Amino acid sequence: METESFFEKVEKIKMPFRIVILVLTVGIIAGAFIWLVYLPRTGEIIKTKLEVGDLRQKLNRAKVKAKGLAKFEAEMAQVDAQFKEALKLLPDKKEIPTLLKNVTQLGTESDLEFRLFSPRKERAKGFYLEIPVSIVVSGSYHNVALFFDRVGKMERIMNIINVSMKPTKKRSTTLVTNCQAVTYRFKGEIDAKPTKKKTKPKKKK
Repeated sequence: METESFFEKVEKIKMPFRIVILVLTVGIIAGAFIWLVYLPRTGEIIKTKLEVGDLRQKLNRAKVKAKGLAKFEAEMAQVDAQFKEALKLLPDKKEIPTLLKNVTQLGTESDLEFRLFSPRKERAKGFYLEIPVSIVVSGSYHNVALFFDRVGKMERIMNIINVSMKPTKKRSTTLVTNCQAVTYRFKGEIDAKPTKKKTKPKKKK
């Protein structure tokens, strides 16, 4: 049979040649495995590792950006809260008459006599308006200082500027005090809109 003749031929081959044939056969099989299986898989593994590394870098960058965004949002929320808190110190338009009435009340309680209390035209300053009030009072230095202190402790912001004092007469303890009280209010949408000028109706010829 052919199988028997094959083995008979193999048995006739000397041992050194058998070893060489075995080594070559193993080498061919190993080479085929490396070339067809190992190298392609190794390339895929290296490529996958590179992709994973790139994805990790992108993930780390995204985490850093997320932390920065969260910090920025927290800071914005804090600034917004501080801004809203600051706006509470600014009276709105409808509160101005009451606020000015309170100022005169504080002056009266400080034993001062008002000679002038005249609100002036509002002055635009960015997102808010200044409301100046010209004030002239007469009274002792102590009472004037008490009045200024009470105004400074009001819940709403009110500043006293341009202060000048002079006695009503020589060696008198009664002073005439000129000053300007300035309060502020937030500029609303109505203030931002320009006022429309009224057009006069045309006369008929």
